[in-house]
Amino acid sequence: MNTNRHQIGSKGWLHCMKLDRLLAITMLLLNRKRVSAKELSERFEVSLRTVYRDIEAINQAGIPIVSYAGQTGGYEITDRYRLDCQLLSFDELQSLIVALRGMQATLDDRHFGSLLDKVGALLVKSEQGSVTDASKQIIIDMNPWRNGTADKEKLETLRQAIRENRLTVFEYTNGKGEQAERLCEPMSVVLKGYVWYMYGYCRLREDFRIFRLSRMRNLQAGTETFERRELPADQLDSRWMRREARHSVNLVLQFTSKVRVPVEDYYKPEQIEYGPDGTLIVRASHPDAHWTYAHLLSYGADVKVLEPEAVASRLREEALAIARLYEQP
Repeated sequence: MNTNRHQIGSKGWLHCMKLDRLLAITMLLLNRKRVSAKELSERFEVSLRTVYRDIEAINQAGIPIVSYAGQTGGYEITDRYRLDCQLLSFDELQSLIVALRGMQATLDDRHFGSLLDKVGALLVKSEQGSVTDASKQIIIDMNPWRNGTADKEKLETLRQAIRENRLTVFEYTNGKGEQAERLCEPMSVVLKGYVWYMYGYCRLREDFRIFRLSRMRNLQAGTETFERRELPADQLDSRWMRREARHSVNLVLQFTSKVRVPVEDYYKPEQIEYGPDGTLIVRASHPDAHWTYAHLLSYGADVKVLEPEAVASRLREEALAIARLYEQP
């Protein structure tokens, strides 16, 4: 920032700051019914005299600002004024605003608030009510039902580390329950299946790895920086698919009609066959991991593993182990 100030000169730097403030004031007025001079002064950390000069400058630029005196007075832009947005239709702007509000709720990022102001400013005030109604009809919230606050804190730490190419250190528990401290070069954060992951280069394993945020403990961004390794972005999906395929098993499951609704919620239509007696035959690939058995056990006696025999035997042992917990002494 100091370098830029030196290149354009102190007067030019102050001029850029003023232009940024004038644009921000305009965006705010376009998205609000009325804003007082005091609020503008506090928000932009300038004097009232500067606010008055800024409003006059905006008026001279052709943007019609009306001032109102009194206790409820302030400034507002006439209702029918809008910025030129010929490239975007009302429906497109509405979709953008709904999506941005969902991202803002998920990431809790102040930059989304500023972007929402700018996009909203492209609408005339009479259209903004329609967008408000639409935002109640379509709500995007990618926050998990639990651990939402914890994941947000980790996300913010990781995003900052990614922006600044700073190493991260954390304690990680893998799918087998093994714990180890990891020193990692974070590359990106990924939302996949309602779960947040971090993709990065693990110095312990000396390879790229995918880490689930909920399994991270004591995450910290260090002061040491790293040179970002070259790896095409499309390799993330291919690595993910190889990882899933390497630890997956093909199952044939038989469900009773009693659990038809949750089965249809979980599995794809093309994976389900319906029998004349109401049973459902499902052919699907599952990770060969403990949670798969926990998932199948959640159906109780309403599911039977037809194939493979090894999975059926293990599920039987898991069920017997549960039953032994409740045997009378």
